[in-house]
Amino acid sequence: MTSTAQEPTPGGSAAPRPEHLGRVIFIAAAAAMGGFLFGYDSSVINGAVVAIRERFDVGSEALAQVIAAALIGCALGAATAGRIADRIGRIRCMQIASVLFTASAIGSALPFALWDLAMWRVIGGFGIGMASVIGPAYIAEVSPPAYRGRLASFQQAAIVIGIAVSQLVNWGILNLADGDQRGDIAGLEAWQWMLGVMVVPAVVYGLLSFVIPESPRYLVSVGRNAEARKVLAEVEGKRVDLDGRVAEIEHAMRSEQKSTFKDLLGGRFGFLPIVWVGIGLSVFQQLVGINVIFYYSSLLWQSVGIDPSQSFLYSFETSVVNIIGTVIAMALVDRIGRKPLALIGSAGMAVSLGLAAWAFSFKSGTGDDISLPHAQGIVALVAANCFVLFFALSWGVVVWVLLGEMFPGHIRAAALGVAAAAQWIANWVITVSFPTLSDWNLSGAYMIYTGFALLSIPFVLKWVPETKGKALEEMG
Repeated sequence: MTSTAQEPTPGGSAAPRPEHLGRVIFIAAAAAMGGFLFGYDSSVINGAVVAIRERFDVGSEALAQVIAAALIGCALGAATAGRIADRIGRIRCMQIASVLFTASAIGSALPFALWDLAMWRVIGGFGIGMASVIGPAYIAEVSPPAYRGRLASFQQAAIVIGIAVSQLVNWGILNLADGDQRGDIAGLEAWQWMLGVMVVPAVVYGLLSFVIPESPRYLVSVGRNAEARKVLAEVEGKRVDLDGRVAEIEHAMRSEQKSTFKDLLGGRFGFLPIVWVGIGLSVFQQLVGINVIFYYSSLLWQSVGIDPSQSFLYSFETSVVNIIGTVIAMALVDRIGRKPLALIGSAGMAVSLGLAAWAFSFKSGTGDDISLPHAQGIVALVAANCFVLFFALSWGVVVWVLLGEMFPGHIRAAALGVAAAAQWIANWVITVSFPTLSDWNLSGAYMIYTGFALLSIPFVLKWVPETKGKALEEMG
């Protein structure tokens, strides 16, 4: 990580490197654990779907609704987190999310009916939705401007690491059960352990929230200026004019009020224009079809002749590509800016998805039993991994960074909540619609995702603001 210790601030003073940059990194990583929970939960359920179908004797459609139920909870949690955070603080919000997810992990591991499992997944989703809003907002508020982009990218890094770790854990549990998702391990079936192990990261998230400071902007908003100075000294350095920084935050808040849904209204089409931009970023991030790769990857692997029993290795390989792309984004987001990175990713995703659509136009078979000619199969595999790489090095990180930065202070929490809720809803739409689209025309499905990748380019060029190097108080 290169030093930008003397990057000028808007006020003309230098922004020195924090004396304890390692502490700042720890704080951001702790807050990003909410992203880890999302990644873990979204992937861990894939290791249990066969067993859940057999245990409760349900069809694929009902099972898909249970899998996607968590996303509805996520949308509800994201929509309400902003107001909760403004009232009780960011840290308390994280602790509530941790409790909800811990309860969900235990309940999901010990369900007595399918509706019971769905209920616990909605509860867990509510906690993840809260964390998805609070994490980026909190990281943006505690990060020194020169490092904010890289620190905000921890959210997406945590998501992709959560996906990879859940696959490793599922593989380990499945080996203990001799490859049987319903195999017995200490009195419980293997799939129950897969869901129950989620208790560990949930508890870790809660414990970490007790050792990181409250947001200085929240502290100033409730009149706890002395505590805000201490936090600013901890994250921005004692050489910074602490009284000046507190005064700057107070000035930005002077004409502000607690953000509510009503504050987001007033634009030509209901919401303020900047809120629509946030919603657009969230929706485009999902409508390019990224979760199709992670939720339904076995279909792709089997279509090119890979033994389903080896699908874990190939799914994990995709997760590794995802992590590599995220690391690239973390290195570039503060150097080349948010918009250029998003445009690079959009172009790369459009080409990759277009190639995948071409390859799948040669498929034979229907449903889960499809195959591709060898050449087209290789193209499909390469295109899928290139798509994941371009997504990870751009939209996967940039969207979370922008959502934490781009909104004016007086609507930041509420606007981020609406944008994140839109993201979860779009995620749900993609998740439940892909099986139907695949049965209709798999190549056509990928053409639809290609179209959204192309549409994201003019959207970024025309409406998305560049926030690189700006103080949060400048957003307005």
